[in-house]
Amino acid sequence: MKILHTEASCGWGGQEIRILEESSGLIARGHAVSIACPAHARLATEATRYGVPVTPLPIEFKTLAGLRALRRHLAATRPDVVNTHSSADSWLVALACATLSESPAIVRTRHISAPVSANFANRWLYRQAAHVATTGESLRRHLVETLGLDPAQVLSVPTGIDTQRFAPADKAGAKVAVGLDPQHRHLGIVATLRSWKGHLFLLDAFAQLARPDLRLVIVGEGPMRGPIEEKIAALGLGERVILAGQRSDPERWLQALDVFCLPSYANEGVPQAILQAMLCALPIVTTPVGAILEAVDDQRSALVVAPKDANALAKAIARLLDDTALAASLGAEARRVASADFSKASMLDRMAAIFTQAA
Repeated sequence: MKILHTEASCGWGGQEIRILEESSGLIARGHAVSIACPAHARLATEATRYGVPVTPLPIEFKTLAGLRALRRHLAATRPDVVNTHSSADSWLVALACATLSESPAIVRTRHISAPVSANFANRWLYRQAAHVATTGESLRRHLVETLGLDPAQVLSVPTGIDTQRFAPADKAGAKVAVGLDPQHRHLGIVATLRSWKGHLFLLDAFAQLARPDLRLVIVGEGPMRGPIEEKIAALGLGERVILAGQRSDPERWLQALDVFCLPSYANEGVPQAILQAMLCALPIVTTPVGAILEAVDDQRSALVVAPKDANALAKAIARLLDDTALAASLGAEARRVASADFSKASMLDRMAAIFTQAA
């Protein structure tokens, strides 16, 4: 098939990484896949590294210039399917296709759990898609119930992770490889630095853990970098927190951690970071936000605490640091579940089926 992904977002995180992983995976299976996005989006730069063709288009916002550019691109390239991902590009694709005599099928992927308003415009927009894919079942139910969509046309396809790349490794060796002291234990988070990922609550929890050998590792970049640095200084944690920045090898950092924490309080589907940590057999502390509970089971494959509760977060982290048998048990079950249910191959199979049906 000839598949075009459109993405208006200029940010960088799990949504953009999924587009690239899915695109490169389907290219490897023989499909012709390309991406259209704003020229200055990081997605445009990273697409080259993934081996995915990219066309720069002014689709960051809902503008007439963007509509015209996208319409010309669709008419010239004639894809079988267009997979849209954010609000602006979804609107532009829907309007462009409505004005073309021969238009491609539309698949809309919804990545986040933010509520969708039940207004006429949204109902029209989502009904232009032959299929809607969501990254979790709870997101799927919300769209069906809120917009009155046909349940058969809305399918949950969680992001799949490479089970070979993300796997357990020798922890001491992994710490040395990324420059961490193997004499210390490391609590960590791998996530874009956005407010709803809960970094500030994690810092509050970490401040309560009076453990000289414990370090907090924060991997990622984003708009919350400044507030996070200010919080670290205010809590006097400068010597105990490692801001590793954006990394192209998150698996190495996960393999070096002793406990993984993702204290999100909004907007999550099934986060890639959770799945990556599960595949690395890490003991996890997280929250019941979005579709996270579709990946982990409290007390079996993770410890789940209420969002925005630093005290509960600190207690759960301490429990895993103190109870090595529990930590090992949770990590092993997490690895088993993620390997069985959230592989990259499974995601590619399901998305290819959706594209085939749509086309």
